[in-house]
Amino acid sequence: MATTRISRRARSTLATALAAGVLAPMVLGAAPAAAATPSVSCASTRAGLAATLSKDITAALKGRKSATAVALYDRTTRTTCTLRATSAYDSASVVKATVLATLLRDSAQHHRSLTRRETDLSTAMITKSDNKATTSLWKQLGATKVKAFLKAAGMTHTVPGAGGYWGLTRITAQDEQRLLTLLTAENSVLSDSARSYELGLMHRVVPSQRWGTPAGAPASATVQLKNGWLQRASHGWRVHSVGAFTGKGHDYALSVLTQDNRTMNDGVHTIQAVARAVHKDLNARHASHLAAAVPNR
Repeated sequence: MATTRISRRARSTLATALAAGVLAPMVLGAAPAAAATPSVSCASTRAGLAATLSKDITAALKGRKSATAVALYDRTTRTTCTLRATSAYDSASVVKATVLATLLRDSAQHHRSLTRRETDLSTAMITKSDNKATTSLWKQLGATKVKAFLKAAGMTHTVPGAGGYWGLTRITAQDEQRLLTLLTAENSVLSDSARSYELGLMHRVVPSQRWGTPAGAPASATVQLKNGWLQRASHGWRVHSVGAFTGKGHDYALSVLTQDNRTMNDGVHTIQAVARAVHKDLNARHASHLAAAVPNR
């Protein structure tokens, strides 16, 4: 479902997407503390699952140079895993999911539907990660409305980028999980129609951008994701992927943020290594039940 390597043509396309207006020239972001490498912390109501996930995520990250943050939540087994979940990273295009959620909440508060222009911009922003569309919506909403959404959503560690530079919004894996949680369950922040609309666009992300957290996902799961990628003078490539996996017994979300990657592919490979471990472990019992249901021949 996800590619394991970004082609030269795709890299060129993605690099082009880093358009002017996303970043302030040479503004350097703070890095997560690197004095000690934190360990993966997991908990689950399913016997043995927490230990297995912790071991396998740790193994997936062994020897990798990037500073990686992970947050996982599976409603079915009430399983959580965290690693650097409250460390701040430059958002790159992952913030676009927050921009759309802000727009949807704002329109609901004003008792109106999205305009044709807003629908077109939202579609381009999420499915193609279009920067110009994002800048238009960011300017329309303004920092005040974005901050109001973040407060309502409980995304208390997310700080909007200053001066219109939405790609420099500071995010955490914990807050990204909070957004995915709101998108995938009934709540008072986003209406059911708003949640359905945003998840629908995240499900329609163009094939060249369907890397990251979907790697290793079961074919039976409905995949909704948003990725982000950004190279800066300090800490190399930031490469992020957040995904929700629902339908046919699946109900979990995974956020993986990385920085200090030498290349974009390094970040993609790190995220996909974590994702494969998570999907394998969460779906092991489901797979065994399917196998048991098939008679021997």
